[in-house]
This record gives sequence, structure tokens and C-alpha cells, in this order.
Amino acid sequence: MTSAHETPDPTTPPTPRSLTGTRPPTRTRRRAAAVAGLACALTLTAALPVEAAARGGAIPASGAGDPYFPFAGNQGYDVEHYDLDLDFASPVLTAQATLTARATADLNEFHLDYSGPAIEEVEVSGRPADHRREGQELIITPSAPIPAGHVFTVRVRYRGTPETVDDPQLGAHGWIITDDGAVTLNQPDGARSWYPVNDDVRDKATYTFHITTAADMTALANGEPTGPPRVSGDRSTATWVMREPMASYLSMVAIGDFTRTDGTVGGLPHITAYDPAGQETDGELRTVTAEAVQWGQERFGAYPFDSTGGIIDRVGGGYALETQSRPVYDGAPDEATIVHEIAHQWFGDSVTPKTWADIWLNEGFATYAEWLWGESRGGPSAQSVFDEYYATPADDPFWSRKTGDPGREHMFDYQTVYLRGAMALHALRTRIGDADFSALLRAWAEKHRHGNADTGDLLALTRSVAGLSEADAAQWADTWLYTAAKPAEPAAR
Repeated sequence: MTSAHETPDPTTPPTPRSLTGTRPPTRTRRRAAAVAGLACALTLTAALPVEAAARGGAIPASGAGDPYFPFAGNQGYDVEHYDLDLDFASPVLTAQATLTARATADLNEFHLDYSGPAIEEVEVSGRPADHRREGQELIITPSAPIPAGHVFTVRVRYRGTPETVDDPQLGAHGWIITDDGAVTLNQPDGARSWYPVNDDVRDKATYTFHITTAADMTALANGEPTGPPRVSGDRSTATWVMREPMASYLSMVAIGDFTRTDGTVGGLPHITAYDPAGQETDGELRTVTAEAVQWGQERFGAYPFDSTGGIIDRVGGGYALETQSRPVYDGAPDEATIVHEIAHQWFGDSVTPKTWADIWLNEGFATYAEWLWGESRGGPSAQSVFDEYYATPADDPFWSRKTGDPGREHMFDYQTVYLRGAMALHALRTRIGDADFSALLRAWAEKHRHGNADTGDLLALTRSVAGLSEADAAQWADTWLYTAAKPAEPAAR
């Protein structure tokens, strides 16, 4: 994710002063603020890991073990597919969510993450099921226990006005009403605001979206349309499918008065749309997206999804999000922002961290892709960009946090996670050499395609690809990721 307008131009070397307050942070919605009770919330015992069920451990009431979001995600089952039937007449959403899941433990009851509109009915495998809501949890008791290994369906009907998740530190996310419709931007835990979900980054699933709106509106989502919208009177229904596994925070629908353009890039459907009320077009978006996809295929390997594109809307949050296959931009994006979000399709969307503590694997890789893009197009070298940031004095707040585990309240800190994440990768590049680093990028995207990985996996792959010793790999990680101080030595030329 990046801001729509504030990413540095990769052709202009940054200056150290840009790190210390003269330029607004990239993620303008990520507001840093003191929150009463946050320390208490973060010290609550995290849920047992998913593997606990396989070992015979008790399934906790909620949570999948993420250190930053202890109540997000659930255990005891794995979702395989979401079928979301959404009928939107602003501001009311009438919806039915059908989940297909496989039990990984014997289930007398199970939980879903959900803070959306009032529930009208719940069924499990076609039979009415008891349910109750506790905070952001939807707790379902099926009419009969579900044995481990059994595939079951959950159908939830609900209706009302979704409420945006407005976190004092992480800003507004989830279902967001716009001037002419709505858009969903779920990172990190906003999916629960508009559908029942297992909001665990490790529980990826495929999706089908059926979106009904006024006939004069346009409805978009991840993936590809199955055909033209089906019109009935003054309403129309568009169906979109995401056939590759997707983390729930990357799911997206956008409803509004959009101008849509369809085409292809490298044989892939290339679908873009923009809100004409913003006096913008998608010309640059289409061009740069196509170029970035082709460039990424050369650098990182095969594009991981069946289509590409982007959506320009007027959201009012000041940021872009790498929603899978089709990023959403709040206003017309600049070139660097588009490159950043397209790079995320490999790094973040296809290869997703196992927990949010490793978010640098998303943002550091995407930011470094900006540097590589500029370097490949006659701009400043990645080394010169690195040098500008490394010149920041050791006592500057730029160095005051850990990149590899920045803490929940700083997980979107531009300096700590984005810039220093990119610097860490550059330091690794100079340590192992250009050839091995290029091979590492491709191997990372291929080995963990449509899966999850953490920093330990990156270290293991670096040792395999580049022959880096375990001690050297650990020293790099400790220096650049897990020390809240300026490294004593810059990356070698």
C-alpha cells in the first residue's frame, strides 16, 4: 500500500531531510495516536497456533495467533471458497455470504470474524444453526457436530448499513461509503465489516462476487467478470471471480459511477476504471500498469494472477491499496505508486506474510521495486537512493524502531517499514551480488506462490540460492531488521 500522491519519484534522489518530517508519510490514513487500553489489548494472551487442533489442543474462543491482531482469524477449519451475494442500495447492504470450508478438528461450534450488519439467518450445510455475536466474533453452533476432515458450508444472510472499521491508530478501513457508492479497503482487518470471514492471512481462499446495484452504476471486484452484467428492470448484477487463493484483506468490491476500459496486456485481461467526477482519466494508469506488469514478469517471474488493472476512486483516505489483481487508488496515482502496487501482486498478494509482524516483506519488497524500476529506466541507482537515506544521522528517529517487528502501532510506518525495508534488501543485494539477488527475487516469488512465508523462510532461501552461511544470514537480519539503530556499516558498493 502507498499514498496516492506522496510516493517519491524514483527518478529524483531523495534527501535525508525528507525522512524527518518535511514530506508527509506515505500512508496518510495510518494515524499515530495514543489509545487508552492499547497496551492491555496487546498483552492479552494470543490464541494457540492453528496447528494446536492437530495436536489435540483446545480450540480457543477466537484468534489465529497473530501477534498484532490476537482476535483476528479463527481455528478448527480452513475456508476454501467465499461466495458473496451483495445487493447495495446506498447505504444499505442486503447480502448473503456462503463459505465452503473443511474442518481441521471436530467442531461442536466455530467462530467467524464479523462486525457487519444485523444477521437474519445462519445455516450450516443446509440446516438452521444457532448463532450469537460477541464483539467482532460470530459464534455458530451447527445442528450436529462437524467431524474433522469434513467439508461443510456456512450460509449467513444479513442486512443493514456496514460500519467502517475506524481504528484510532490504523485509520478507516473495511467498507467505506463514497459520494456515489462504496469501496472496500480491508487492510489489515476490515473484511469483517462487510462479510463473515476467517480473517487469518494464512487462510487464503478463492472468491465469487455477485454484486447487484442500480443499473446505471458499475460494480467491480477482484479477478475477472464472468460476462456482462445481468439487467433486471432498474437493477443489474455483475459477477466476478477470483480463481487464485486470496487473503481476505485483499478482497475488494468497488461500486460507483465508473468509466471502465477493458483490454489486454501480455495476453492477460487488463481492466481499469475511474470516477469521472474526479476530473481524472485512467490513461496513465493503464499505460504504466501494463509496463509494470511486463517489467515485473522479467524481474520476478510469471505474473501470479489471471488479470490486472486498477481502479481510481474518490475515497478521501489518501492512500492506495494492492487489492489482489486490481489495486485501488484514491485519486490519480503517480508512476511510482503504480509500480509499488503492481509489485505487491508478487510480494504481498501472492507471497503473503504468515503474520503482520513480517509486514516488511510486503512493503520493503514493493518499495525496493520502485528503486529497481527507476534504476532500470535511467534514474538514480538503487545504491544512490540507499546512500541518501543511509546519510540520515544515527540519532534521527528514522532509526528508532525495528523494521522486522515494528509493533502494531507502527506497522505502516513509512520510514521504518517501507524505506528501511527496502534498505535491508539493498544491503542483502550488495552482500550476495546482483546475480544471486535477482535469482532470489524470482525464487521467492515462485517457491511461495499463492502461499505464505516469513523472514525465516527468506533467510533459508537466501542460504540455498546464494550460498550465504547461516551465521551471515542471521547477522544481516539482526543488523537490518531486528536492531533499532543505524547499522555501523552501509551496504557495500
